[in-house]
Amino acid sequence: MAEILDKVYDPQKIETKWYAYWENSGLFHARADGAKPSYCIVIPPPNVTGSLHMGHALNNTLQDILVRWKRMQGYDALWMPGTDHAGIATQNVVERMLAAEGVNRHSLGREAFIERVWKWRAESGGTIINQLKRLGCSCDWGRERFTMDEGLSRAVREVFVRLYEEGLIYKDDYIINWCPRCRTALADLEVEHDPHEGYLYYIKYNLVGREGAITVATTRPETLLGDTAVAVNPADKRFKAFHGATLRLPVLGREIPLITDSYVSMEFGTGALKITPAHDLNDFEVARRHGLLAIKVIDEEGLMTAEAGKYRGMDRFGCREKIVKDLKSDGLLEKRERYHVPVGHCYRCRTVVEPLISKQWFVAVKTLAESAMQAVQDGRTKLIPANWEKSYFDWMTNIRDWCISRQIWWGHRIPAWTCKDCGEVIVTREDPDKCPKCGGANLAQETDVLDTWFSSALWPFSTLGWPDQTPELKLFYPTSVLVTAFDILFFWVARMMMMGLHFMEQVPFHEIYIHALVRDPEGQKMSKSKGNVIDPLDLMDQYGTDAFRFSLAAFAAMGRDVRLSEERIAGYRNFANKVWNAARFTLMNLEDFDPAASAADRSLTVVEAWLLSRLQQVAQEAAAHLDAYDFDQAANVLYQFIWHEFCDWYLELIKPQLNDKEDAPARRHCQEVLLNVLSAILRLLHPFMPFITEEIYQKLPGVTGSIMAAAYPREDKTLVNAPAEAEMGLVMEAITAIRNLRGEMNVPPASQVEVFLRSADAGSLAALERHRQAVMLLARVKELHSQTDALPAAAAKAVVEQVEIFMPLAGIIDFAEEDRRLAKEMEKIGKELAQAQRKMSNEDFLAKAPEEVVNKEKERLNSWSEKLAKLKTHRERIKELMG
Repeated sequence: MAEILDKVYDPQKIETKWYAYWENSGLFHARADGAKPSYCIVIPPPNVTGSLHMGHALNNTLQDILVRWKRMQGYDALWMPGTDHAGIATQNVVERMLAAEGVNRHSLGREAFIERVWKWRAESGGTIINQLKRLGCSCDWGRERFTMDEGLSRAVREVFVRLYEEGLIYKDDYIINWCPRCRTALADLEVEHDPHEGYLYYIKYNLVGREGAITVATTRPETLLGDTAVAVNPADKRFKAFHGATLRLPVLGREIPLITDSYVSMEFGTGALKITPAHDLNDFEVARRHGLLAIKVIDEEGLMTAEAGKYRGMDRFGCREKIVKDLKSDGLLEKRERYHVPVGHCYRCRTVVEPLISKQWFVAVKTLAESAMQAVQDGRTKLIPANWEKSYFDWMTNIRDWCISRQIWWGHRIPAWTCKDCGEVIVTREDPDKCPKCGGANLAQETDVLDTWFSSALWPFSTLGWPDQTPELKLFYPTSVLVTAFDILFFWVARMMMMGLHFMEQVPFHEIYIHALVRDPEGQKMSKSKGNVIDPLDLMDQYGTDAFRFSLAAFAAMGRDVRLSEERIAGYRNFANKVWNAARFTLMNLEDFDPAASAADRSLTVVEAWLLSRLQQVAQEAAAHLDAYDFDQAANVLYQFIWHEFCDWYLELIKPQLNDKEDAPARRHCQEVLLNVLSAILRLLHPFMPFITEEIYQKLPGVTGSIMAAAYPREDKTLVNAPAEAEMGLVMEAITAIRNLRGEMNVPPASQVEVFLRSADAGSLAALERHRQAVMLLARVKELHSQTDALPAAAAKAVVEQVEIFMPLAGIIDFAEEDRRLAKEMEKIGKELAQAQRKMSNEDFLAKAPEEVVNKEKERLNSWSEKLAKLKTHRERIKELMG
């Protein structure tokens, strides 16, 4: 006996219930026993400080679809969850809390501060995990990892020590990106460059011992205090006479050389370039080649140093204003021009980054990058879509050594000690108690921590238990696919490739699916400053998680950003309601169905053969699309089949059988097929809409266990039936054509009509005759005449394949009245069209109106044009019928 569903689908009633059931039943847990083929995805670990945003929602929905699908296909599927300790972000959160208490980390001390961070993590760090559960993510939560947990910390230390022993980690003076607010070094990828409206200052450097000056153009006049040379290109004829000259540094008066270097662009500014080795990476490299000093004039707080002379202690931007005034008064500022300057900002706090010379730890990545490029070139790892390969190769080819040290406290402290007695640097797997060189115990540990991305780069193998050889590592590495956004392709993905190949000698994943961004309906990036951020939690509360998930998948076209709006999600809520109502109708018609009773010995009807044939194709297409990461196409195949073929056609076509209580065997056979089809539909849909499908599945007669453990439908070629599909295609087209004629001719819905069929193809007429009952019922036809020679008068006509369809209208509609109605409607729409045309021919409107306003007006113009054309055609047909 079937249970009946509630009349209205209420997501809130079922989502929490079924998620708890899945989790408590261990349905997310991978067995890792080798009994089934393995499938593994590692989650891109969200920051422990984070809360669910649209990027997370899309990324994790796509992963969950894949993992649920693979489980149903019989795989031992592991979705490895976890969070990232997010060094700078987490430290900032806790520092803000301390500031509210009137203290700071320095007054608290390092150990006490780290304890506070751990305390915060225990209290608030689980927010993002709970939100992922709300989304329906079927991660193996029993295996949840954290980049600072004991096992991952051991892996991080092992990797650092090995790389150091191999000579791939070193410490050196280098220009790094420094954030004065976060007070730490940043990797190149952590610096975001934005264009600023600035100035190009033309400053004169007087020649020493001779008349004249060399004019230099710069966007940062405050850094001239650290200049140790001016460089020109050796091929620049304008400066041939000045090679080897000495110049006097403005303001400070220090003598500096004029040097030649092919790095200098002859097109930029005047062709003469000031060299400030301590505050510019390219200048640092030039200085190395020429043996120049590096003078640091800006410190870690963004203030001028003692080397800046009278500007000492000034803020760097305040110094710029003062030095420009001084240059003017000294007659050394030739001019200034407006100039768009690309300015680097800290990706966390948006402070302008300062290039500083500093002792830092680095990974020499050139050889690691070569291996990672080769793995993509030879197909061991496939990037999807393939157009990302160019960006990947470009970045890998031009890669710089990776600065991995950060001047913060929260993170993996670098396992390096310096002996204060003899200067020996000790890097070990265990904390040392004495110096191996001199035996002294006066050891000081490095205060810096590792870049957060260092531990994240080990994620695919460290989470599986490395450096131990665990069953999980053996079964699930390399992982199957990484699903990620393009914005961390270099931050994270490229580095995982390098580390995985180096330490595991295998790629970390066979495929990398790179999805696009979720944008607002106008295609704008969501940001708080624009006020266009959509909160996924609000949408799930309002429309249900299944509708939200299906929306994300349905618009996740490969290589194209998702334009999300509430209207679209509301549309897929309607789809969820459609599924619910169809299931409710089915279950109401299965109330007397006993699955244990013997099956009805009946052949398939043409209608059943058609639907089962289409079901096989849909199962095959959905799986093929998922296999290719075409989530939108898989969702669309299911949507079209369920809404239109199953709900709109099949359920309507079988109602007579279901209502026929006299022919019990035929009715039972119909029930059996209906039950099997609904079960298959729910299983096909489950990866996309897990909650509603589980709720309905549990109500099906004869069902035991969760839909998660049920088999994903596979194509059964024996059920593919082209003749049944062709026959039902003709029947549905004929019914649609009659319905369209009724609508076009404004036939009242309650009116029954006569229909005449004519065709030279006897097979087509015979097919329609076999489905006479369906045609008459679904098209509201009172009499259906086949192969008539005498054509009815005043009849509307349609053609379907080789069949002509005639519908007499005399006595059903008043032709004169309909003509007047159409004329009035055409006049009204003509006015709207004229108004839209005037707007679109107004050059001022086209030039000044926002693009989205212009596009909407274009849409209105096209809409009115189409409506007017249809009305015109309809009126012409009415006039023909009037005679």
